[in-house]
Amino acid sequence: MSTSEILLSDLQDGILTLSLNRPERRNALNEELILSLTAALEAASQDPAVWVIVLTGTGDKAFCSGADLNPKAGTFGFDYANPMTAYANLLRAARRTTVPVVGRINGHCLAGGMGLLALCDMSVAARPAKFGLPEVKVGVFPMQVAALLQATVPPRRFAEMCYTGEFISASEAMEWGLVNYVCDPEELDAKVAWLVGRVADKSPTAIRRGKHALNSMVGMTTDQAIAFMEAQVGLLPLTEDAKEGMAAFAEKRPPVWTGR
Repeated sequence: MSTSEILLSDLQDGILTLSLNRPERRNALNEELILSLTAALEAASQDPAVWVIVLTGTGDKAFCSGADLNPKAGTFGFDYANPMTAYANLLRAARRTTVPVVGRINGHCLAGGMGLLALCDMSVAARPAKFGLPEVKVGVFPMQVAALLQATVPPRRFAEMCYTGEFISASEAMEWGLVNYVCDPEELDAKVAWLVGRVADKSPTAIRRGKHALNSMVGMTTDQAIAFMEAQVGLLPLTEDAKEGMAAFAEKRPPVWTGR
């Protein structure tokens, strides 16, 4: 099924695949696509049937080339009376998502597309893919993307990406911590399925609560984080999945997760 023609959505066996569907524009982000993706991520977090999200783009040229610079796209239609932009709200929604997000980077990942990559918990890239923050080449700067990427990329590497605007290869992206794995294009689906499978057979309840806890810890002091996690660990045994996991371990059988 699809949430809209501009964003394709397919849910099978707990795995929700969201595909940016503007191949003629190299999957560039316009307002409609940003709003559709925001709504899809928010809905997935509330849907117990969704255990893992795969984020990708259609075609083989681009995962996402960034913001659509066509004046008619409405991407930069700022309402200065509103302190929040649609793209920033997308990043906020992604941060609130309690389901693991795996990026299937099928092609070039640039500018605002790098922000989408940053919201992924893990990612696999096709070897021909290029990565970059070319905003300075058109007189702007990756302001919103920086809010997420600066915690992912080593500081000097991040400065190089921001100030030169030059692209890096998929292999360099892996070295810099942007992606987990790089493979040939014909192996991309199999590698993504392998990575997703290693997540999807684990307790969705533990992962949801764990991702929420990890996101909540950001910005805490060490003492605050320890105290927060101390409270969180006390709640886990109350879930059905924890009880099932313990019982399965004792009985030496595979657990049957309910996601509750």
